[in-house]
Amino acid sequence: MSAFIRIRDAVKTFSTRGRGGALGLDTVLALDGVTLDVERGEVVLIIGPSGSGKSTLLRSVNRLESLDSGEIWIGDDSVTARRADLRRIREDAGMVFQSFNLFAHMTILDNVSLAPRLVRKVPAAQAREAAVAILERVGLLDKLDRYPRQLSGGQQQRAAIARALAMNPKALLFDEPTSALDPEMIKEVLDVMTGLAEDGMTMMVVSHEMGFARAAADRVVFMDRGRIVEQGKPEELFSDPKEERTRDFIRHIL
Repeated sequence: MSAFIRIRDAVKTFSTRGRGGALGLDTVLALDGVTLDVERGEVVLIIGPSGSGKSTLLRSVNRLESLDSGEIWIGDDSVTARRADLRRIREDAGMVFQSFNLFAHMTILDNVSLAPRLVRKVPAAQAREAAVAILERVGLLDKLDRYPRQLSGGQQQRAAIARALAMNPKALLFDEPTSALDPEMIKEVLDVMTGLAEDGMTMMVVSHEMGFARAAADRVVFMDRGRIVEQGKPEELFSDPKEERTRDFIRHIL
């Protein structure tokens, strides 16, 4: 049985201004031939230094970034095909960002029920009923009629997770979901993510939250300079990394 998310030889470059800004463009190799499988129901945590390519890899899975070369599949659907159905791909692989991206002028209930109504044409009453159940799942049942500005950062991020769940995704992609939060708010978001992992949600998570790694991750992938350096079970990679670059990085984050 093939993996649910399959990444093959992914290459992505970006052009940036050279030093001084007037000497042309420099090319940065963000992904350098990355190959990775994620099984259905697996939780994969991706770690690495800034600029290692981990967020670019994640964004490529639902084609928020387009590869220069290589292929990605979600189930039987090619993400990288020229005529890929991007709407279906992004429904299947929901994205949760570092910034919450909630609509400030809408209540939390309306934020969560909006996409099913607009994209999937779910009747308003049905979409709202489903949104209530999802908000209860993430611990926000008492915040239905609040606006984003009335919620803490942790509550806003849980609302953003609820919004992603409202589209019934087959996988969730988390791009540093707790990095913008105060320390006391991180646990409430990680608890929701751990619950999703326990329920069997396929997840790719870019984060350095070691508590979540030990509690919920099936595998940790360490990236550096656009490549996968090492991967393995959390307890093995953190306690006995095989590569010197991995050991050096782990020493700085533990």
